[in-house]
Order: sequence, then structure tokens, then C-alpha cells
Amino acid sequence: MRPKIQVALDLLRIQDALNIASKAAEYVDYLEAGTPLIKAEGLRAVTLLKKEFGDKVVVADMKTMDTGFLEASIAYEAGADYATVMAAADIGTVSGAVEARDKYGKGIMIDLLGVEDLEYARKLDELKPDYLLIHSGIDMQHRGIMPFEPVKKLSNMGLSAKIGVAGGLNKENIGGLQGLKVDLIIVGGFITKADDPGKAAKEVLEAVEEVF
Repeated sequence: MRPKIQVALDLLRIQDALNIASKAAEYVDYLEAGTPLIKAEGLRAVTLLKKEFGDKVVVADMKTMDTGFLEASIAYEAGADYATVMAAADIGTVSGAVEARDKYGKGIMIDLLGVEDLEYARKLDELKPDYLLIHSGIDMQHRGIMPFEPVKKLSNMGLSAKIGVAGGLNKENIGGLQGLKVDLIIVGGFITKADDPGKAAKEVLEAVEEVF
């Protein structure tokens, strides 16, 4: 089975996000209300995405660093199927988000952005998250840091959580994930900045199907 595909809608206006989602939805599995979108538009962005695309999984990229239970809870109440919490946060914050996941019957993704020692993922895996995410942030990409080596290491650690990967992925470099334990591929700018987001999303799907 191929990895799921998630489009990161890191935009500033909900209408732009909805327009792109309408073109890409046919080719992706998860729609992500990106952190910039949530900060600019509030959690109504999550609510509207779920209302318009109820057959798709909606991810609220909260990037929670504190009050894990509270922030995950408000994301779920807004309609999110998954919320994200930062691995770099206090372990109590992460476990709080997992507790909210259990209460609401939803999903939680732990984002490893900022964690240098991936051995810490073993402790996080004990919390039984749905996904652990390897993430090369935009500022990291500007310095040429890509997620391929970290996700290779994580995929060889024998963890029980599913593994997601994000950061500068496109139709050309997805092949770098071949042979790895990857369950979720997150693509942002290649789709959202394309002249034809639907065509770009289709190309990503085709690349993923070819590799996996």
C-alpha cells in the first residue's frame, strides 16, 4: 500500500486554501490547515475545510508547544481529524495532546522539527502516537537541509508509530524515499505554488505510486 499524501495548505487566506484544496483533493488523502493559515484565519480554517471536504482527512498543524491537551482539544472540536504537537515541547505537553486524542477518538502527529537526537523518538513512540513526523522546515530548506537522512534513520528504528515526512518534497525527489518505512508524504509549495495545483497534485500521486 502506498503512503498517504497530505497537502500542506500553508497560506494566509482561507479562500485561497479552499480553492487549492478543491483542485488537489482528488489526488491527495489528507488536507492540512497549515500553521500560517490557522494563525491568520483561526480554527475556522479547519472547520471550513472539513465542511467542504468531509470525505478527506483534515489535519490541524497546530505545532503545539504548551498546553497540549487544550490545544489538541480545540483543534478536534473545530473538526480536525489530526492535530500536531511538537516533540521539542515538554513531554507533559506531548502526553497531554495524546490524552486529548484518546478522549476525542481522533489522531495525533508528533513533529520532530527541532529534535537533533532522533533516539528521543523511542520515548515518544512509547506514548503510542499515530504518526512521528520528520520535518525539514522552510528555514532549514533555505540552508539546504532536507529530510531524507533523518527519515532513513527513523525508518530503521523499528518504531510502532507510522512515519511521516515533510520538507521540500516534490515529484522529482520523492524517489529519495524509496525502500524506506514511510506512511505519510507531506507536500506543500510544489502544489500550492503551482500554476495548476491539480496537475501538480496528480504528478505527486503518480510519483508516489511509481516509487512505492
